[in-house]
Amino acid sequence: MPQIRFEGRSRPNTSFAKMAPGDGGGGGGRCSKNEADSGFLGLRPTSVDPALRRRRRGPRNKKRGWRRLAQEPLGLEVDQFLEDVRLQERTSGGLVSEAPDEKLFFVDTGAKQKELNKKRTKSQKRSLLLKKPLRVDLVLENTSKVPVPKDVLAHQVPNARKLKRKEQLWEKLAKQGELPREVRKAQARLRNPPAIKAKPGPQDTVERPFYDLWAKDNLLDRPLAGQDAFFLEQTKKKGVKRPPHLHAKPSQVPAVEVTPAGASYNPSFEDHQTLLLAAHEVELQRQKQAERLQRQLALPSPEQAATQESTFQEMCQGLLEESDGEGESGEGQDEGPEAGGEQAEGAEASVMAARPATVEKKTEQQRRREKAARKMRVQQAAVRAARLRHQELFRLRGIKAQVARRLAELARRREQRRARRLAEADRPRRLGRLKYQDPDIDVQLSSELADSLRTLKPEGNILRDRFKSFQKRNMIEPRERAKFRRKYKVKLVERRAFREIQL
Repeated sequence: MPQIRFEGRSRPNTSFAKMAPGDGGGGGGRCSKNEADSGFLGLRPTSVDPALRRRRRGPRNKKRGWRRLAQEPLGLEVDQFLEDVRLQERTSGGLVSEAPDEKLFFVDTGAKQKELNKKRTKSQKRSLLLKKPLRVDLVLENTSKVPVPKDVLAHQVPNARKLKRKEQLWEKLAKQGELPREVRKAQARLRNPPAIKAKPGPQDTVERPFYDLWAKDNLLDRPLAGQDAFFLEQTKKKGVKRPPHLHAKPSQVPAVEVTPAGASYNPSFEDHQTLLLAAHEVELQRQKQAERLQRQLALPSPEQAATQESTFQEMCQGLLEESDGEGESGEGQDEGPEAGGEQAEGAEASVMAARPATVEKKTEQQRRREKAARKMRVQQAAVRAARLRHQELFRLRGIKAQVARRLAELARRREQRRARRLAEADRPRRLGRLKYQDPDIDVQLSSELADSLRTLKPEGNILRDRFKSFQKRNMIEPRERAKFRRKYKVKLVERRAFREIQL
């Protein structure tokens, strides 16, 4: 026998509850709903007998009358009832009390019907599934009986009255044989249709001659050939002359450098060891730099630390003159201030002797002799220069050899500078305050090599590789990550409650 099960929804009570006598309102103060529903006298000193409570009268066609009725128990129950009815109409498509039993209950046929369903073939199940609506569609289906509110603005037309009067006017003019301007234009286009322009087909494109856009005698520059250069420059028809270095690359380094063979996922033993050696040398160089910096910044050992005595000796260096013998220094010390006085007098005498003597006036005979001596020295210098020039005629072979050696030296230096420039062409130049640093070599140890591509771990970063390539090719200057700097000083305030706990 089939069992009838209830889905879990109950029929709500849609009837109004009976009101106790004297609930019509009135009395001095406002009472609660429970107190208004019961017909007993309240225990409060301000409570009034419901039977003796006067009915509050007032206009019901005013808004304050509506508010008063809505606050009374009857109005509250009416609102609650109407809200319940609207909720049932929105959710279940109508009142649950009026719904048929087929919507509220379902018949459980037991296990036999389920076994019959299991025995169906796949094609039968597929056909049933195609006929049965999807659960998604059932959930999205609108079961509400509440009509959609009408959108008044969607049916309104701006300037509807004006357009209606205009339409009536043109209907009246159409009866008289007069048509609007737009209609007359449309009729004229129908009588004389415009000629259709023929679109260029693929055959026209093929027949058009090809030309080199960057050649000197291309089709675009032919109309400008032979005209005045000043005229073309003033009329803005002359192209800008490009500088020769515009087409030169800033660096000869390739844009994408091929990684070493040892960095592949399955490298040979020799290639992998070569790459490991290169990475090892880089690490050794980095470690040496760190050790050198540590040595420079390290504090001196206790043996090398400066003492008070060594500091005093360094400060006295060069201030005291050392004597040749110990005895002389001792005698000098014994003499005391007398010896010091004698030395001072000797110093004053030497200063007086060093002063130039008074220049005496030369005689006429001395001046003639000096003039003759100067003239003789000039003549001897001229004779010596003429004799050297005459002797240089016999030194032409040596001079040629000397010039050849000088030219060879200049050529060697020129070639050396060219080789240096070629060697530095591949190196990054100093474009900013920072110096370019080569990135770390992406290498895996022998124990980290993967057996297959499935277990291969990626090495490096493509974005970082491209960024370093731009720096190496002198396209951008070396940069560093911006550091966060606080613009204001952090102010620490100790709260009063915390201060009291500390005390």
